[in-house]
Amino acid sequence: MTTPPTPPTTAPAVNGRVVALAHYASRALLEGVLTRHGLTFEQSVALRALDAAGGSLGRDALVAGVVGSLKAPEPAVRAVVDGLAAAGLVEEDPAEASRLRFTGAGRALADRTGVEGAEIAARLYAGIRAEDLAAAGRVLALVARRADAELEARATGAEG
Repeated sequence: MTTPPTPPTTAPAVNGRVVALAHYASRALLEGVLTRHGLTFEQSVALRALDAAGGSLGRDALVAGVVGSLKAPEPAVRAVVDGLAAAGLVEEDPAEASRLRFTGAGRALADRTGVEGAEIAARLYAGIRAEDLAAAGRVLALVARRADAELEARATGAEG
């Protein structure tokens, strides 16, 4: 009879591998929800960005926001946004054609997947002290800012 492995007594140092493992494990759970609703992860990011903007946003601003979040090529993100429109989840705002807004179906889907995603997050973060979550948030935000700065430097040819 084998004994189960003993959990480590000290937490692993935060590094790219630890962050990636947490990201991909939680993303896999979220993608299960999204797949059930016929969405891709990229589409969900676009819907979340539109939601964060109050349900209406300029098409170019939406694309730029998703490009920035996913570090994905602009043409691919434009295709994602066009796919959301083709699926009847977003539409041009009649008052300003350069803006996109949720359709009723898009709003309902964004709300439904948002609730289900929040339920997953609540389970994953349950029991973690607020101070620990705040510290992790500060560290990861700093790492993201540094990575974004390096990507910007590469894009402008000002690598250091």
